[in-house]
Amino acid sequence: MFVRRRSAPRGPAARLRIFMALIVAGAALFGYLTTRSTNPITGEAQNVAMTVDQEIAMGLQAAPDMADQFGGMDSDRAGQARVDAIGARLLSGYNGLDRSPYVFEFHLLADPQTLNAFALPGGQIFITAGLYRRLETDGQLAGVLAHEIGHVIERHGAQHLAKEQLTQGLTGAAVIATYDPNDPASRNTAQVAALLGTLVNMRYGRNDELESDRWGVRLCHAAGYDPRAMIRVMEILAEAAGPDRPPEFFSTHPNPEHRIERIEQAIGEEFPDGIPSLEP
Repeated sequence: MFVRRRSAPRGPAARLRIFMALIVAGAALFGYLTTRSTNPITGEAQNVAMTVDQEIAMGLQAAPDMADQFGGMDSDRAGQARVDAIGARLLSGYNGLDRSPYVFEFHLLADPQTLNAFALPGGQIFITAGLYRRLETDGQLAGVLAHEIGHVIERHGAQHLAKEQLTQGLTGAAVIATYDPNDPASRNTAQVAALLGTLVNMRYGRNDELESDRWGVRLCHAAGYDPRAMIRVMEILAEAAGPDRPPEFFSTHPNPEHRIERIEQAIGEEFPDGIPSLEP
C-alpha cells in the first residue's frame, strides 16, 4: 500500500523567520532613509552615513594606513610639489570650491608598480608613483586629480557606506527569511542573496567612477586644462591593463574604453560649441 509522505509542519517556524526578516529589513531601511542630508557643494539631497566633519576625521585617520599599503610617501619632492600645485590650481579654478568644508590634501605614493589613484572621504587624495610616472602632461595629471576631487565632492565614500549598510541589512533579512536549517537546498538561496548584495555595491562603484569623470571634465576646464587629456589617461590605463582585464561587470571600475565614451559625452554636453584652446 502506497502512503504519501507528508512534509513536516513548517508554518510557525517559517512565519517566525519572515517576521524576524521584516524587522531586520525595516531597521535597515529606516536607518538608510534617516541618513539623508544636503551636499554642501552641489546642494543635492543624498543618503550618507556620516557628517562632513566625520568624513574629514575618517579620511585623516585612515590616510597613514592607506599610504603604508602603497610603500609610504614618495621621496620625489619635486613630484610631490607638482602634485600639490596642480591640485591647488584645480581647487581654485572652480567657483564654489573655495567655500568647500573639506580639507583637500594630495599625496604622491612610493609604489612604482601599481597604477592607481584614489580619494578618502573628506579630501585626502592619493596617486601612486607607478601612475604618476606614466602620465605625459600636466593636463593628464590634472585629469586624474580632478576625478578624485569629484569623488570627495559627491561624497561617494559616505554614500557607499550608507548603501552598504542598507544592502547588508536587506541581505541579512533575505537570508533569515529563506534559510531553513532542515532544508539544505535553502543554503543556495542564502548564498545567492549574499552575492546579489555584493553585485549591487559593485554597480554603485562603477556609477561613482563615471560621475567623477564628469567632475573631472568640469574642474580641468575651469583650471585651464584641456579635459580631453583625460581620454589619453584612459588610453594609458588600457595599454597598461593589456588583454587580460576581467569583464567590466565584475569590476568596481568601468573599463577604460567605456569611460572614454562617457568622457567624450560629458565634454560634448559641457561644451556643445567646442572647447577653446587650453593647456593640454
